[in-house]
Amino acid sequence: MPTTPIHTDTFTLLARDGYRLGAVRYRAAGTAKGNLIVAGATGVQQRFYRRFAEHAAGLGFNVLTLDYRGIGQSRPVSLKGFAMSYLDWAYQDLAAAVDLLREEPLPLYWVGHSFGGHAIGLLPNHDALTACYSLGSGAGWSGWMAPAEAWKTRLLWTFVLPALVAAKGYMAWSVLGMGDDLPLGVYQDWKRWCAFPHYYFDDPQMAHVVPLYASVRTPCVFATSVDDPWAPPRSCDAFVKAYRQAPLTRLDLQPRPGSPAIGHMGYFRADAQPLWDDILAWLQRAGATAAAREAAPTPVSA
Repeated sequence: MPTTPIHTDTFTLLARDGYRLGAVRYRAAGTAKGNLIVAGATGVQQRFYRRFAEHAAGLGFNVLTLDYRGIGQSRPVSLKGFAMSYLDWAYQDLAAAVDLLREEPLPLYWVGHSFGGHAIGLLPNHDALTACYSLGSGAGWSGWMAPAEAWKTRLLWTFVLPALVAAKGYMAWSVLGMGDDLPLGVYQDWKRWCAFPHYYFDDPQMAHVVPLYASVRTPCVFATSVDDPWAPPRSCDAFVKAYRQAPLTRLDLQPRPGSPAIGHMGYFRADAQPLWDDILAWLQRAGATAAAREAAPTPVSA
């Protein structure tokens, strides 16, 4: 782990529609190799990714983390009556992070966790990204899960969460110890999409996203752990096929012998530093390849 002190700046990032988001920039130690956006999972605050962000900054990356609207430092006084769409996190919030960093003369990298891997294809400005690496991103259909996890998930969506939402007016996820509370709109969208084997690609209301994903040309790695209960390899395969024009690599991760299970959250546990080093090294290689391609002379037609 790099030991150089990491300087951070906490600031307000204005989403594309003007919503105020809590964000943190981690300044690279030494000469910056690139800018990196960490796009987090549903219901997971940016502070969860602090160790990874500090590690990346210590290795020479400027890192930006943010709380999506309705979450963490971007939460309103009350979630009851707070109106938003799940897609706002990509269309408005993460798009603003890309807008901010694309103007700087550095490669722009992306590390996504769960929803953060979904969001690449929803970004209106994904063309600004140099390379992306996502972890635990998959179609949320229970049929892809192991039988015990599938049973628990169906129980949640059918009985537990509807009762909580009816009582609170929002998805009181924290009551179950499973993440940050979520706005009603996020709950409604997520519940509907998880009923489909290919997530929102099977939803007739979401037909417009299919060409968005097909337009992505950014090199991407989508990795998931074989013991990830919510996004096992089959689930990841079902989702990433939508990135049909992107240079895409799929990896199945195995927990190291003697180490705890990775699950859905262990990608960013402190003991995951060897994985972080692999991610950052791959992003740098992808950036070098992109730079060499841009610098190559344009062939002259005879």
